Amino acid sequence: MTLPFASACLLLMLLMMQPAQAADYRIDPARSHADFGVKLFWLSQISGRFEEIDGDVTLSALHDTAIVDARITVDSIHMGSDRVRRWVLAPEFFDASRFPSIHFVSEPISLDMLEKGGDLDGTLTLRGVTKPARFEVLPSHCPLASPQQCVISVRGTIQRSDFGMSGHRTAISDQVQLGMMISLDYPKR
Repeated sequence: MTLPFASACLLLMLLMMQPAQAADYRIDPARSHADFGVKLFWLSQISGRFEEIDGDVTLSALHDTAIVDARITVDSIHMGSDRVRRWVLAPEFFDASRFPSIHFVSEPISLDMLEKGGDLDGTLTLRGVTKPARFEVLPSHCPLASPQQCVISVRGTIQRSDFGMSGHRTAISDQVQLGMMISLDYPKR
């Protein structure tokens, strides 16, 4: 084994033994949001927008994959009707007083997926229930060297009954459409 090769192997081993680092990027809450929609009587749509998303994107030691850790503040939801907003925050829907946030943690994803798009697997915690979830990352231009220009679009469908929202089954569809627009920034240090 040559000395440069042995040095490179030793350096690689040391890098792999480094403790987990702080987030490389943060989700910019001022420029990010999440939308949801659910069918009412299979004819019209109830929809809303969560205005507060925060979290982190942490790169692997080799900077080839990332983990997304995002939290949505439930009572940040804006809707067209105050009456419907109160209902979706109530115990039979999001139960915001007991469960003030929705939390998603992705499996490691390749940075290449940010450009090309693809499946985003992870765990979603909603109303205190954690389940595997799969979303779709839409293709986007995401220059991590300039994270302020990086906007990640994600969409998917969950079953509300999987998270204990089983009321009004005859009036409201079990499928909930979710979409997120996540803008990145450097973390505050």
